[in-house]
Amino acid sequence: MRILFIQTGGTIDKEYPKNIKGYAFEIGEPAVKRILEKINPVFEYEIVTLFRKDSQEITDDDRQKIFELCSNSAHDKIIITHGTDTIIETAKYLSQAVNKTIVLTGAFKPERFKDSDAEFNIGTAIGAIQFLKNGVYIAMNGEVLPHDNVIRNIEDGRFLKNKQ
Repeated sequence: MRILFIQTGGTIDKEYPKNIKGYAFEIGEPAVKRILEKINPVFEYEIVTLFRKDSQEITDDDRQKIFELCSNSAHDKIIITHGTDTIIETAKYLSQAVNKTIVLTGAFKPERFKDSDAEFNIGTAIGAIQFLKNGVYIAMNGEVLPHDNVIRNIEDGRFLKNKQ
């Protein structure tokens, strides 16, 4: 198995370096790189940084760049790390991709934090992508849901199956 990981930014990749006025976040190197180094996977992978943005700053032009990278990639299994605020919008935008299995994931706390959900979410995405059919999915909160059947609970931020 071979997986392409695409970094787009978001909380998962945030770092909080100290500066003169205190701490301010910046989006650093891909968190997935550190996670994969820890687990020493048996599958092949490539990591590409497309951009380092807070997801609230991601535009449809950015989504088009993600789409083009996915569509033009030789990889048929792609995991995208993304901020949680607009992950659903990006997943829906990418749904026109064909003959690919794409899983978007992120974290509520930066991977650098001890109590982060980043490793769990990346692990969930890796495990799931091996068995999913072609399509676009979101892996968060211990579930992997199709892009068109996921909602975000406004009260607690969790991603859930849409019960419509």
